[in-house]
Amino acid sequence: MIQETRTTRTADAGATVDTDVCVIGAGPAGLALTLMLLRSGVRVTLVERSTAFRREFHGEILQPGGQRILDELGVLAGAAARGAARLSGFQVLERERVVLDIDYGRLSAPYDHLLALPQPHLLEELLAACRELPGFTLLEGHRIAALRQKRPDRPCTGAVVNGPDRVPVTVHARVVVGADGRFSKTRALAGIDAGRRESLAHDVVWFSLHAPGRATGQVRVHRAAGSAVLVHDAHPDRLRIGWTLPHGGWHGVVRRGIEDIRWELAELLPQYADLVHEQITSMADLALLDVFASHAGEWVRDGLVLLGDSAHTHGPIGAQGINLALQDAAALHPVLVRALADGEPTAARLAPYRDRRAPAAAAVHRMQLMQDRTLFGEGGPAVSFLQARAAAVVTRTPIGTKIARKVAHGQDPAGVRTDLFPVLHINRSL
Repeated sequence: MIQETRTTRTADAGATVDTDVCVIGAGPAGLALTLMLLRSGVRVTLVERSTAFRREFHGEILQPGGQRILDELGVLAGAAARGAARLSGFQVLERERVVLDIDYGRLSAPYDHLLALPQPHLLEELLAACRELPGFTLLEGHRIAALRQKRPDRPCTGAVVNGPDRVPVTVHARVVVGADGRFSKTRALAGIDAGRRESLAHDVVWFSLHAPGRATGQVRVHRAAGSAVLVHDAHPDRLRIGWTLPHGGWHGVVRRGIEDIRWELAELLPQYADLVHEQITSMADLALLDVFASHAGEWVRDGLVLLGDSAHTHGPIGAQGINLALQDAAALHPVLVRALADGEPTAARLAPYRDRRAPAAAAVHRMQLMQDRTLFGEGGPAVSFLQARAAAVVTRTPIGTKIARKVAHGQDPAGVRTDLFPVLHINRSL
């Protein structure tokens, strides 16, 4: 494919960009796919609404499956060197008693741990790798405004995006990839139903605490009656905390005021009560994540494909979001390269990506429903007793290793097709 991206300007319509693939959204999935395509000789225009990644990030835990993909792209070591926290596994605690312990140390090295990696560190490393390659155009501070189609039932041939100055840029592309997240504008412009499901019964309020010397090296879920609080180390010297609330319960919490909230959090996390009282001083210190699951009605059309959270959304329990998105990118890459090479980026040619990844997304949804019931102790004392017995079996037997492997790598542990790259130096972490 031609290794050149042409940008021209017309008198009445702003700039025009000619490219092979237009990726909307510079999150982990969008940037990883962009890098894979560039290394396969495909021209890519990447559209990102923020500038210098000045936006709010929630997910930062990388499962081993996602680490493997980034390592195969040669960016994991550099991203981690910018600052990260290594975590040895998941624990569920009740009254400070460990009732479930999923030890990632049972897995094969080097992917035998979780990594709390700030998203800006990852995105900056991916973007730096993209900038080194020909055929790359970044439209930073631009938002998608329209898809280019002669008629709604005709192939997508690009997008119109608006920059900071509101001047439209027309991107002529053979394929548009919507990688713009759970509230995807690309998906909405295509008229594709998000497939939202209110199956997860809790929302999450996120906050962080400066906590030097208080690292645990674990992802811990502290379970209480009808609630759970997730705590994990974060870089630098911080604890990242997710407080679960009944779905839709945030407004009631706000009415109670910050003082009541602070006392409740201190009671839920007595070991961090001093930090909570010192650092949670206003509602601005808390951020609500509306938790829901979704599975888009369509993932592919002629000239259009949805990726990551744009196609499927999951809750934060189990830290699967980034993992799934990166594996989506790895699975889409060879399908897209072949379709472009043959001049047929049609829904039929893109369908193998959907057929491969949709079952993996559905499996995570089922797993999170089970986790939701387990964490919140639904079913009364008898069920809680049986859950505790089952957790003990998982913790002490090889079943725990099998579960850890499934959670860590997923149902479909997609890898990067580096054989589709020209010969490049890749700095693997091993």
